[in-house]
Amino acid sequence: EVQLVESGGGLVQAGGSLRLSCVASGFAFDEYVIGWFRQAPGKEREGLAGINPRNGDTFYVDSVKGRFTLSSDNAKNTVYLQMNSLTPDDAAVYYCAADPALDFVHGLAVRGGRLSGDIMDYWGKGTLVTVSS
Repeated sequence: EVQLVESGGGLVQAGGSLRLSCVASGFAFDEYVIGWFRQAPGKEREGLAGINPRNGDTFYVDSVKGRFTLSSDNAKNTVYLQMNSLTPDDAAVYYCAADPALDFVHGLAVRGGRLSGDIMDYWGKGTLVTVSS
């Protein structure tokens, strides 16, 4: 059974940091791209970043470049999202998702490089991040 389990969310003050974790199981971790998305109340889901654990390649959308950093621990089938300089606009439920690497590349290409949630095959249940001003 495929599972993605996020953790690490919580309440943080503006300017603070959090590290989210995504533990994957039930599939070949190094054959998938792991992406992070978020959804705030009343807003559309937003793609943030992705990592290919096999080669460490990462990409970020412009809104989080320089503030968010992805890493992976392949021995633990875990991807981390380090989030710094958080603002109230970052408050949302954060989700990790997985897609076979080759499918992901194709999906990204046909969407003009836009990290869209409909690319991804598997999803976690999310972890809530709250940022106080």
